[in-house]
Amino acid sequence: AWDLAFHTIALAAVDVDFAKQQLDLLLLGLYLHPTGQIPAYEWNFSDVNPPVHGWGTIFLYRTEQALRGKTDLEFLKRIFGKLSANFGWWVNRKDRDGRNLYEGGFLGLDNIGVFDRSAPLPTGGYLEQADGTAWVALYSQNMLEIAVELAANDPAYEELATNVGMQFLLIGRAMNGIGPDGMWDQEDGFYYDVLRLPDGSATRLKVRSMVGLLPLCATTVVEKWQRERVPTLAARLYERWGRMPELRESIHATGPGQFGVAERGILALVNEDRLRRILSRMLDENEFLSPYGIRALSRYHAEHPYVFNVGGQEYRVNYLPAESDTGMFGGNSNWRGPIWMPVNALLIRALMQYYLYYGDNFRIECPTGSGNSMNLFEVAREIANRLTRIFLRDQNGRRPVFGGAEKFQSDPYWRDHLLFYEYFHGDNGAGIGASHQTGWTGLVAPLIEIFGHLDAQTYLEAGRAAAFERV
Repeated sequence: AWDLAFHTIALAAVDVDFAKQQLDLLLLGLYLHPTGQIPAYEWNFSDVNPPVHGWGTIFLYRTEQALRGKTDLEFLKRIFGKLSANFGWWVNRKDRDGRNLYEGGFLGLDNIGVFDRSAPLPTGGYLEQADGTAWVALYSQNMLEIAVELAANDPAYEELATNVGMQFLLIGRAMNGIGPDGMWDQEDGFYYDVLRLPDGSATRLKVRSMVGLLPLCATTVVEKWQRERVPTLAARLYERWGRMPELRESIHATGPGQFGVAERGILALVNEDRLRRILSRMLDENEFLSPYGIRALSRYHAEHPYVFNVGGQEYRVNYLPAESDTGMFGGNSNWRGPIWMPVNALLIRALMQYYLYYGDNFRIECPTGSGNSMNLFEVAREIANRLTRIFLRDQNGRRPVFGGAEKFQSDPYWRDHLLFYEYFHGDNGAGIGASHQTGWTGLVAPLIEIFGHLDAQTYLEAGRAAAFERV
């Protein structure tokens, strides 16, 4: 299900109507459960995929708006109604104790964890997942943006928008809580899953993985013109948030008095200080930053495997830049080192959102330790260029994607027929897994397009709409 949402982003470049139809597919009554659950995948409908349909919806809506100069409000209304059921399912079914901290199991990241996250834990108890909670926070932002767009044409949506906005604040407060059993580790400067044990105690599982980077993705800029379209709603949200300053203080500074460039607001789980600390790891070539994008697991774990002992058994997480070395999920998927296009695309989106808010007021070393200072647009472009490099010929005329496959590297009848693999080697960029995963690996196309026509200053001045323009 989550693959399909990413497919629609790539499809939108050539056929936005077909992309919208595909996004709608799993939300049809034929597939959407009456509880609001979206089926996950063919061998287990009841498992859980990351809730990215809300993001796909607003992306397609903005794409069509840019392409055709008009909006499809009927599409937005229809999808919003179905997504509301799914959002309610997440809030009511995956928040075990009503604490606004979410589970979900493997959540598309297969063997990224210490344990099989879709099976009973060997310790007993349960996991509060940094990635699950971050996904729902992003979902809240997506639903709020959709509701605001609808409320500008129909005030009946204002109350729904207010409720979703409050949900985001509650998640932010829960996820960013400081303490020994919180997800944020102040010493490491990173987010971790929390293992809740049957005796009531808790421990962080200190694996530096994509799980701890995904909170960055729950970031959405609010343009001044968006607020001006719904002044009553904006006032209501600010009034509601003002009653609970402890909630607002737990997320990135936002609201009147905290606007960024061009009076932009921002909804983000990660504040400025934590953003710097996380990025210092994410942009470290000895950790997450590969020559070909962001790795799913820090290379730190090559020399320092994470080890957890329970019941006389040892559980390990090693850095594995290529295929998995375990039988988990059939042994055919690996999130312990390779580069995956969909999460890279969402991290780039987050950096672009932060840039619209900060402009040149936020700069950071990229790569970490290089002495090379970049703004966040430049960081996003650098990551996109590294992802693109997977498919381009290097100085020796070889494409990293084809690795050691000489037929594809040198045969004139094959060398220009690119394959879009499921994921890529974390150190050399070689394609791994399914070779025709064109859908979400096809996200490289909109990345090439966006950074091919967009420069930092134009983007900062024109705002989010500039990313959807075609040249």
